[in-house]
Amino acid sequence: MKQGLSLRVSQHLALTPQLQQSIRLLQLSTLELSQEVEQMLDDNPFLERTAEEAAREEFGLEAADAPPPRDDEFATPPIANGADGPASATASSEADAASADATADGVSDSEPDWGGDGTVDMVPDDSEWGGDAPARANNLGGDERADATELARSQESLQAFLHRQGLGLRLDETDRAALSFLIESLNDDGYLEDSLPALASGLAGNDNDEFDELVHRFQMALGLLQSLEPVGVGARDLGECLAIQLRALAHADESEDEEQVRKVAIAICKLPMDLLARRDFKRLATLTKSNEELVRAAMQLIARLEPKPGRRFVDVERNVVVPDVIVTRTGRGATLKFRVMLNPDVMPRLRVHDIYAGALKAHRGEGSQALSQRLQEARWFIKNIQQRFDTILRVSNAIVERQKNFFVHGELAMRPLVLREIADELGLHESTISRVTTAKYMATPYGTVELKYFFGSALGTETGGNASSTAVRALIKQFVTSENIKKPLSDSQISDMLKEQGIECARRTVAKYREALRIAPANLRKAL
Repeated sequence: MKQGLSLRVSQHLALTPQLQQSIRLLQLSTLELSQEVEQMLDDNPFLERTAEEAAREEFGLEAADAPPPRDDEFATPPIANGADGPASATASSEADAASADATADGVSDSEPDWGGDGTVDMVPDDSEWGGDAPARANNLGGDERADATELARSQESLQAFLHRQGLGLRLDETDRAALSFLIESLNDDGYLEDSLPALASGLAGNDNDEFDELVHRFQMALGLLQSLEPVGVGARDLGECLAIQLRALAHADESEDEEQVRKVAIAICKLPMDLLARRDFKRLATLTKSNEELVRAAMQLIARLEPKPGRRFVDVERNVVVPDVIVTRTGRGATLKFRVMLNPDVMPRLRVHDIYAGALKAHRGEGSQALSQRLQEARWFIKNIQQRFDTILRVSNAIVERQKNFFVHGELAMRPLVLREIADELGLHESTISRVTTAKYMATPYGTVELKYFFGSALGTETGGNASSTAVRALIKQFVTSENIKKPLSDSQISDMLKEQGIECARRTVAKYREALRIAPANLRKAL
């Protein structure tokens, strides 16, 4: 084979560490950002918190763009925190470039605009952080939490509540250990998902004698567990859970009719649950050897039971929603306006540590390059957090401007909106808008909602206009709420009612929206 030389010009996609960090911070939720900040504070000695709130012009973008300081120069690190006003063009150009570079199939030969005055002073170099100081990866496994969830932590867990009750039982050491093992095996709803033989085999291994002894111990412990509060805890399935609660309803003053209804209800709980879900009264009456009237009364009794005994003990921390943006009303009537501001409680106030940075300037020597890279990393982290909140604020302002009717009249006045409209208005990429609106929340006069809530497809109307799918779902919910519970509305009837309102919505579309709203079909909504 003949050898030769050839020259080929090509381009390839390259994301700098700064750009990668900017994209990652943009898509993090509030709690994830808090954990990321804590991780960076632990790893980077040049980064520290500050209680002061610095003005935006003190941010110092030029210092952030500067290379690691030389022996003869040193830039005093700036203080950074969240912005109180609209974001600058810097944030929009950077976020758009980050999104376009991360999603485009093509190639780009230009770097994003990082300069404070809209000009590029230098091209960021991938090597400026070096191998000793890589961009920090997203670490969500730490024990740190947001301050907004401190109150949620004080709630007692189901396991702790049961253990406390178990202390009042007179048990020997072996039985107490068996009861504790079953308590720790419960799921969040209070159910024992694994069978007793499965639990015993995991402890006994191949020892058959020990296996039989453990199964016997667990059976006794299960009886004790199911006698504790909340009633129904320790059940293996829904039928057993309901039956335990029904047996606990027995009392000395119970009438004969009440006892009969309760016994029929227990018999129903021993049957397949799909019969109960379908409300097949005739089939249930036949299987329980009773009449339909008793079955209806029994089902009304079952409907008052708690299918998830551990519901009130579920850790509410997972349900805590901290809004990133707060919208407030100002003025009335013709002067009614809405003010959009970032939530100051979720904005980390960071700055570069003056003492450590000064020590680096005063003592140059071996290893100073790695420390200089850490200093530059701290500056870029502060800047990227600032740009994250700038972009969120810009997108939120655009959403409020487009969905002003929602903030005045509620969800029924929501208008159709897609990501592309906001992207075109702000000069950003659609993927940037998608990242900004995911897991970011806005506190509105009608509650706290995710930013994605304001986006919905359009449905045609008789007048040739469009109606938002969000508004249609709200209308369906309103129809179902005001329906006659003895004759609930079918999907076809709801579709006809929407057509009377001038909205073209097929039956299948109604069914899809109804399922999204977690509304049961008409046959399951019918009153007993």
